[in-house]
Amino acid sequence: MAVAEEKRAAGYAAVDRFVRKEMGCIGLGTGSTAFYAIERVGALVAQGWKLSAVTTSVQTEKLCRERNIPVVGLCEDGPPIAVAIDGADEVAPDFALTKGGGGALFREKAVALAAGTFVVVVDESKLVPRLGKFPLPVEVVPFTVRYVEHAIHEFCSLVSVRVRDGKTFVTDNGNYILDCAFGAIDDPSGLDARLRAINGVVASGIFVGLTSHVLVGSAGGVREIERG
Repeated sequence: MAVAEEKRAAGYAAVDRFVRKEMGCIGLGTGSTAFYAIERVGALVAQGWKLSAVTTSVQTEKLCRERNIPVVGLCEDGPPIAVAIDGADEVAPDFALTKGGGGALFREKAVALAAGTFVVVVDESKLVPRLGKFPLPVEVVPFTVRYVEHAIHEFCSLVSVRVRDGKTFVTDNGNYILDCAFGAIDDPSGLDARLRAINGVVASGIFVGLTSHVLVGSAGGVREIERG
């Protein structure tokens, strides 16, 4: 099974297993695997399901509107987010995550925190024994970017401002991303707290204690892994 098919299988399975007609409001993430969850929700809405979505990015909002999925704001009047489905750049055995490869980490974390159930969908390549193989994204207020970069350099030698298409990448919130190559992260919670204590840091891409379920698409089909 090609990687795209593995991602599609995981995204579809998450919707089929965790989304119900009566839920009303769900959260939909950003990225190549979450795309397939959006696609599947769109098919259910076309069948008459009364679902609305809180989206984690402008890109996801656009995909939802193209599929006639009603979009609502975070914590607007109405039902709470019953379940949120999103991808991840890394998943550790204890379900700690690295997210933010697409730059939507702040909104992704906000939706994950607000959801009753947070389901992560990935392919096999995203499973790691410890976080840190993927550079950690840190969202930063532009005015403070050099200050934050210098502060992080005290405990991380490889820190770079994210650039895309020759320009500094700007998040949907108008902020910058620092990609920080920490190597193996032994204490994700501690590192997240240390980063968030720096003035100017909006959020880190470390997600700890938020994940309810992890579905993995592979050549053998979709499996749900147990928390280690």
